[in-house]
Amino acid sequence: MRLRFYHDPDTDLPHIYNHGVSEQEVEDVLRLPLEEAKTSRNGRIAIGQTRNGRFLKVVYSPDEFGDGIFVVTAYDLTGKAFAAFGRRMRKRRQ
Repeated sequence: MRLRFYHDPDTDLPHIYNHGVSEQEVEDVLRLPLEEAKTSRNGRIAIGQTRNGRFLKVVYSPDEFGDGIFVVTAYDLTGKAFAAFGRRMRKRRQ
């Protein structure tokens, strides 16, 4: 899987670093997402767990330049969003 990352114009580093997320963690989630959804304008959201047990939400789109993925941002799934995700997962298991 080829990943490209949105770079913060102020730092010229991947935007995911602003949220304390590494490229490897994004790849973990995208390889085996627990939940995926479409957004407007050809975007996608993946929610999943990293190999270290961290739950992340990854916002991405299919890469316009080839067969890869362009990652816009990724951040921890916390609070009400994490609770809602847990409820959806429990419902699926029933």
